[in-house]
Amino acid sequence: MNKAPDLRIESLQGKVAMREFWSLPQRLYRDDPHAVASLLAERHELLSPRNPLFEHAFYQGWLAYRGNELVGRITAQVDRLYEQTHGERVGYFGLLEAQDDPAVFAALLARAEGWLREQGMTEVRGPFNLSINEECGLLVDGFDAPPMVMMGHALPYYAARLVEQGYVKAQDLLAYIVDTDFQFPLAAQRVLERERGKVQLRPIDYKNMGRDIEILRDIFNDAWLGNWGFVPFTEAEFKALGPMLRWLVDPAFVQIAEVDGEPVAMLAMLPNINEAIAGLNGRLLPFGWAKLLWRLKVRHPKTVRVALMGVRQRHQRTRLGAALAMLVIDAARKAAVRRGATQAEMSWILDDNRGMRSIIESLGSRCYKRYRLYTKPL
Repeated sequence: MNKAPDLRIESLQGKVAMREFWSLPQRLYRDDPHAVASLLAERHELLSPRNPLFEHAFYQGWLAYRGNELVGRITAQVDRLYEQTHGERVGYFGLLEAQDDPAVFAALLARAEGWLREQGMTEVRGPFNLSINEECGLLVDGFDAPPMVMMGHALPYYAARLVEQGYVKAQDLLAYIVDTDFQFPLAAQRVLERERGKVQLRPIDYKNMGRDIEILRDIFNDAWLGNWGFVPFTEAEFKALGPMLRWLVDPAFVQIAEVDGEPVAMLAMLPNINEAIAGLNGRLLPFGWAKLLWRLKVRHPKTVRVALMGVRQRHQRTRLGAALAMLVIDAARKAAVRRGATQAEMSWILDDNRGMRSIIESLGSRCYKRYRLYTKPL
């Protein structure tokens, strides 16, 4: 291990260590004008036993110290549901933050890799914070704009430090930005005119939250089955999204498309909470909660993010499937405009998903951020 003599790695244990773990990014990013401090209460929930991810996954975390100074952190995760889905012994690393010191990166990654080997893993991928269904990928292009809700930010040297430790690209994830007043191209409009009569659109019904949350989960899992790295959302994971949607999201931001009475496509768009929490330094007390509520409910964020979208597999690569995707996008777009949003991020999209990229790019969007997932044999 490339480890400086005064560098030590300690396991993440206890409340004091957890507070230090979550406070590190604020120090590392204090000179970055585009960084947004996550709400500390939300961050603590990520590693809480209450996170339904831990019904099928487990993790270990570490802190790196030089003397008494905290200089880095990392986690390693094993997701049994990934192994069941793909039959591969792949582990993850995540929540990596560190000073620009190759020795710190080397020591943290070596500790995570060693732990994953002990769990029987033969490959490591990351960063996943903590799974592919949460925040994932390392920002490698697009440092000149703040991240949207549930998307990451990074310091430019992180990629080089990972490559130094033998990590190579596994996949790139793309984030597109588009003005909400976009128009579909003429060819797409003709498709919509031919297919629109077959489709019924409706927003999520919060009075029947349990039913509609399960519909959204079922469509998403079917649509994404077979995609690289796919891990299905469990019932508990999607159920946990319900309170957040009800509190934060206009029902029209969540669209369900039906054909002959069967739900076949979905889209979930989120107001960009990062726009609302900027400047709160991660804290809701004493007055942060009031500012957050006013920014969300009165001023409304000017940006939104399409976070989840799916069309059932049997309709993919068909004219109806293309129409379904465009119809849910357009319905959510109109809701965003009514709320005063001027820009929407569509993310993330696999770099090799040419079909979806083609639809998004036809709207006049541009790829403004690129996130990279890395891999290394163990």
